[in-house]
Parts: sequence; C-alpha cells; structure tokens
Amino acid sequence: MGAAAEARVATEAPRRYLAQLCKHFQHKLPVTLGPVTLGEAQGRIEFAGGACDLTAEGETLVLRLAAEDTVTLVRLEDVVARHLLRFAFRDPPEISWTPVG
Repeated sequence: MGAAAEARVATEAPRRYLAQLCKHFQHKLPVTLGPVTLGEAQGRIEFAGGACDLTAEGETLVLRLAAEDTVTLVRLEDVVARHLLRFAFRDPPEISWTPVG
C-alpha cells in the first residue's frame, strides 16, 4: 500500500464501535472486495483500494488505514470517520488522522 494513517479515538465504548463498524461494512461492501473480520477486540475492513484495521485498547479505538495512494487514503479517512460519528452521535469523539510511515 502506498499511504497510511492512524487515528486513536478516545471513547468509553471502543469494542461496541469496532463491532458496529465491522458489521455495518460487512453488509454494505461487496464480498468481492474481501472479507470483513471481527474478533473480540480486533477487526479488519477491506475497501476498494485499501483496508482499515481496528483495535480496541482500553478506552481507545485505534483505526489504522492503508491505501494504494493518498487520494484513496483521504477518501477512506472520511468514510470511516463519518460512519463512526454516526454510530457515536450521543457522545461524538474527536477523530484526528496522523500519517504513518
């Protein structure tokens, strides 16, 4: 992958949001893109042109995106952040992406 970013999102419910994101995209994305995996405290969502690894660490949801290029990375950052904010509408977290690598 050509570009990567990470967001460490402080939340009281990282496992719940991890599961909601994975289950949502499992139903929305075509199976041909790759599987969505969901474990106890980890998940992975395969998108066209990239992937998001999710990990619940204490009261933090760690989102790691890798994409084929910067344009795709920015698009995926927006997609993941918008969906997380939709699920966490009662107490919207701050989502700040930091370039990795």
